[in-house]
Amino acid sequence: MSAKVALQKFSFPFASSVSLSSQDKVTQGGSVLVKDPEFHKLKENPILDEQNRISVVQALAENEDQALESTNPPDGGDTVAAQCSVSAQVSQIDVVARQSIAENLRVEVEDQRPAAKRQLSSESAAKSITAVKKSALRKEPNELRHLNQKAQLGQRGELNAALPGQRKCSKDLFKSSEVFHRLDSHVIMAGAELKQKCVYDVKTIVQRITQGARNELEQLRAIWVWLCNNIEYDVGGFLGHSEKLSSPEEVIAAGRGVCCSYSNLCTEMCREVGIECQEVTGHSKGIGYRQGQSLKHIKSDHLWNAVLLGGEWFLLDACWGAGQVDMQHESFVKRFDDFYFLTDPEEFIDSHFPDEEKWQLLDKPISIEEFEQRVFKTSAFYTMGLRLISPLHHIITDDGEATVSLGFSRPTTFTYEITRHQDLLHCGALERKDSTTSSFGLLTVSHRSMKLQLLPPESDTYDVKLFARFENATTPLVWVCSFTVECPNPRATEDIPENPFLSWGLQPFAGSLGVVGSSQNSEIAEVEDGVFDLVLKTSRPLIVLCELVHPQMESDIARCCLATQIQPDSLTCHILCPFHGFYRLSLFVRDYEKTHVKFQNAVNYLLHCKGKVVGLEELFPPDLGSACGPGTRTAKAGLSRFSHNSAMISTQQGKCNITFYNQQDFELHYVLSKKCKNSTFPLSRYIFCTYTDRKVTVSLSLPEAGVYRLGIYARITSGGDFSLMCDFILRNNSPQTRPPFPCVYSAWGKGCVLFEPRVGLLEPLSWVLFRVRVPGALRVSVVVEGRTDLKLNKSRVWEGEVFSGSGLQQLKLTASFGDSSEMSVLMIFDVKQLENEGAHKD
Repeated sequence: MSAKVALQKFSFPFASSVSLSSQDKVTQGGSVLVKDPEFHKLKENPILDEQNRISVVQALAENEDQALESTNPPDGGDTVAAQCSVSAQVSQIDVVARQSIAENLRVEVEDQRPAAKRQLSSESAAKSITAVKKSALRKEPNELRHLNQKAQLGQRGELNAALPGQRKCSKDLFKSSEVFHRLDSHVIMAGAELKQKCVYDVKTIVQRITQGARNELEQLRAIWVWLCNNIEYDVGGFLGHSEKLSSPEEVIAAGRGVCCSYSNLCTEMCREVGIECQEVTGHSKGIGYRQGQSLKHIKSDHLWNAVLLGGEWFLLDACWGAGQVDMQHESFVKRFDDFYFLTDPEEFIDSHFPDEEKWQLLDKPISIEEFEQRVFKTSAFYTMGLRLISPLHHIITDDGEATVSLGFSRPTTFTYEITRHQDLLHCGALERKDSTTSSFGLLTVSHRSMKLQLLPPESDTYDVKLFARFENATTPLVWVCSFTVECPNPRATEDIPENPFLSWGLQPFAGSLGVVGSSQNSEIAEVEDGVFDLVLKTSRPLIVLCELVHPQMESDIARCCLATQIQPDSLTCHILCPFHGFYRLSLFVRDYEKTHVKFQNAVNYLLHCKGKVVGLEELFPPDLGSACGPGTRTAKAGLSRFSHNSAMISTQQGKCNITFYNQQDFELHYVLSKKCKNSTFPLSRYIFCTYTDRKVTVSLSLPEAGVYRLGIYARITSGGDFSLMCDFILRNNSPQTRPPFPCVYSAWGKGCVLFEPRVGLLEPLSWVLFRVRVPGALRVSVVVEGRTDLKLNKSRVWEGEVFSGSGLQQLKLTASFGDSSEMSVLMIFDVKQLENEGAHKD
């Protein structure tokens, strides 16, 4: 009896399956009889070339006869043993055939799979050509029998029982969508041509768009891309404004349909190329979905597809891949979204919940309640590589506060939107500009995470949307996730200033602007005694501008609350808080030398002042420059070795000396300013400068308590303008009224030193000792009612006693230089007026 051997199945990744029909005949000996149509399917397999197809068929036929002849016992021996022998020889033929086919497959899909994945899996090899007798099948090794059973399950469209952690994901099939670039372009062009020619037949369309597709994966990709680009969502049909289209031809002709239209067409088109495709019904968080609603007793309202590739099931949704629905304008926004092509089940489950648990394709399926509570994530959430740290579900505030945190691996910019709860999830803008008007949250971004502290203003339920984009992108920020926040008991809070610069703390891109560190973290800064100092570390010289905002503070007062010090490797900002509550402090920087570059926001801090505040009379002078204290500007001008490195100087006695060195030898000028109430002399009389060699000493004697500004100016070229080098802020805590210095004239120059008297207001009718050094002077005199010449001692100091007089005349210190007999005035001293003796009689 001649045994007939069957070709059981071809099944490789990305290749069409060849299976036996239910009408295949079984011989009395238990062998499977293969009909001619099965061999025709083998010939049509795109994986095999002509030579390999002929070789495989011939090998099967020839070895069948040889095996039967060699195993036919001359004495009519054990038939079972003969059949086992046939099975063993045929298995060897299988191995040769599989190796040949595998080699062709490996070459064809080389550009579609990651290097680490360029090999046939043991499962795929086991599901290759197998020709056995039924009687021999009972004696197969357990492992081979298990693989054959698994292949048959896949053939019938049943779910494979993949081991946990071993299931393939989309990255195992293709590295990125770029590998489909040529195929996608072909499908889009072919679709346009077919539409122009009014071709609406499913079979014709599939044949045209899959031309050149080399395997099942490319065929499926062609079908999915055609659906996404040629069928728009029927918003009118969904809302009941128009009749929904049903047949595939009607949907194709109109170019519109609802979710079932996409899934039905996908199934029909896959059938044309032999890809097993199932329609999956269930719930989705798409249009019409109410965030947080219970779905347990609501009929499912969405359809998508599952396809069998390489023996495993994968998920896809052409309806969601085609675009988005704008519910506010009741229109469809065409936007191709590659994320929903073979989406991994762990990500698909965040937005799609099937009616049948098996179609979750998860090792640990979730419940409908879990699905309802999960934070909604858009495709952009995954394509940007974001990671949800907390919360995993919708949240309830704790003491009026809730916290959201995301992780990211690539520098990312974020913003958010908080609104009172709306019925529909898909409402509002899908994109946002670089600003937010919400003052109910604090968004901070660190090196690899984002934190949003929410402070809802009232007891209510709120919707929160997060938007993001990569740091260097110029496109608007896109919606990445959404969740609801229930606030049963709001916290009694003060008004928080709006932050138009997206996030609090250091901006994610601050490092690229030159800001590499901060003395303050991203949390709220508590201000003690109404005073706060912020120090930023910089990688290169920068210049800074500051902005301080409080809900009750006007801009002219805000200017008196800020003082900045600019140094080559740091920026310091001194802040005064005259009101209780929250302040927004924003700093803007640019490179010091690049004057043509615009300032960019680098830092935003939220300050909270709830204790002592600074009085309005204690604020900084209103005419402060942008550079206070020694820093980059003074260093570049050659001023160095300052006795006071801070811009802030406090004195308890009302006097102080500031010293530094001048290496450029240019002309210096000093300005002291404050709104004084009781001073009878101009403030210029309360500052005195001594310039010896390279050392400069600026002596200050402040007339009353309060805050002063000292401006140091320099004129580099003769006849040019004076430029501000830096400002010092002087805070005098002494209530004592101090006398002025003498009035100095231009003849008092470099090297001149006044030892005595150091005050410019002398007592009347008293002898005053004068001691002064005047380099180059031939004669030094004091003129009052007469002239008194001072004598030069061994230390080159002019000295002598002078009678001050009754106060009717000033004392003038004069000197003559060179051959000239003319005396130049160096400085003038005032004398106190005598008090009247006794009261004036009538």
